Amino acid sequence: MDASNPLREERLRKLRQWQQRGIDPYPTRFARTHLAEDLQKNFRDLPAGSESTTHARVAGRVTARRVMGGASFLDLRDGSGRIQLHGTADILGDERYELFTQIDIGDFLGVCGLVFRTKKGELSVRVEEFTLLAKALRPLPEKWHGLHDIEIRYRQRYLDLIANEHARRIAITRSRIVSAMRRFLDAEGFLEVETPILQPLYGGASAKPFTTYHNALDTTLYLRISDELYLKRLIIGGLEKVYEIGKDFRNEGISTKHNPEFTQMECYWAYADYNDMMALTERMIFQIAKEVLGSTRILYQGQEIDLTPPWRRVGFREAIVEHTGIDIERYQTLSELRAEIARRNLTVDPQPTWGKQVDELLKTYVEPKLIHPTFVLDYPIELSPLAKKKRDNPRFVERFEPFIGAMEFGNAFSELNDPLDQRERFLAQEAMHRAGDEETQPLDEDFLTALEYGMPPTGGLGIGIDRLTMILTDAPSIREVILFPALRPKSEGGA
Repeated sequence: MDASNPLREERLRKLRQWQQRGIDPYPTRFARTHLAEDLQKNFRDLPAGSESTTHARVAGRVTARRVMGGASFLDLRDGSGRIQLHGTADILGDERYELFTQIDIGDFLGVCGLVFRTKKGELSVRVEEFTLLAKALRPLPEKWHGLHDIEIRYRQRYLDLIANEHARRIAITRSRIVSAMRRFLDAEGFLEVETPILQPLYGGASAKPFTTYHNALDTTLYLRISDELYLKRLIIGGLEKVYEIGKDFRNEGISTKHNPEFTQMECYWAYADYNDMMALTERMIFQIAKEVLGSTRILYQGQEIDLTPPWRRVGFREAIVEHTGIDIERYQTLSELRAEIARRNLTVDPQPTWGKQVDELLKTYVEPKLIHPTFVLDYPIELSPLAKKKRDNPRFVERFEPFIGAMEFGNAFSELNDPLDQRERFLAQEAMHRAGDEETQPLDEDFLTALEYGMPPTGGLGIGIDRLTMILTDAPSIREVILFPALRPKSEGGA
């Protein structure tokens, strides 16, 4: 309980004083009439040293205080911005003014008073009445206006939001990105749906799942790693354009680009292919940026980026040739590929399969160069068990990933709708799993049954909301855009 904390003890003492006066320090409500932003806009032309005829009721958190004898100034911040409060003994009376001076930084306060502008030009509310709305028993972090301790910022996000305008801006922008995405997809004729998070068999991506147990059903379930296979079932059922925005979960490492719990939008479009999904993607991101940011030119980690379509398109194989000199078509076994990597003195983490190894080449040598909007397309079939083969080269599939700022933020296919081919792909995935690849797609008989009833040609697309938010808010880490990111447990006696 931090009973030895002197600052907390002092605030508890003040709390008891309020209670002894018969004042409830945690009242039920306060009817306010104006936000700080409203006042700043409505009275921007009020001259210095003059007052309005408007009485405003404002409420928020006290973020600064200056007591100067018979007059005190407090800064009040609400969800929209800041307004100054001016309290004097002449207006409040000695007893009420003494109480006013006992307000601490961090307390929530409701105030009624006349709007005026000081001689120095600061728009203010002259306090005629005030109500303590919530007594803060802990002081805000020192230098609240610039909290920089990463550990505190992520573990106690509420302090980060109080202290850092940038953190508040990211949270607001993220919400607006999701809303703009919904509006775009709705206008395109897509239907928003919901599919299960708890699934009897995970699938739709290459990842390890989280496992849980359902007592009543007496069965093991998995947190979904993707929405794909259930959304395709809806396409089979006749819902021709569907999307879902929701949480997915992957039991993987944590990095600046990875969080085990993340938000994804997936959409599926009957009678479309991956070319249609590329056009949809670039139009959608362009429209979201225009609507949310007011510009389609962004700055990401020092690089100015233009989101205007059309975006660059480059083949997977061609991109690797360009940046490593290796033509993956010439080295079609893992041993051959590793030998060529060694011959060229390239440094690449070893992977258990040929497909994973070529993907590692892309991540290591190509992705860092993809600053401007780019679609990398036509991936090896080993990496894409749910995508349709290319007709002119069946070792590759009609798949693309979009990149901005050297970061992949999505995935899309011409969806495989041949149930016999799909079964063979699942069986190949099982063989890869036996060979040591833990992130493979398990065979899903229920999905294969659905596919045998017939699925039309379909384009599918997934967009990572967290990474898209990183790009549009110039955030270097995924932890900046997730309000409550996954963190290691606190060490004993640690922060």
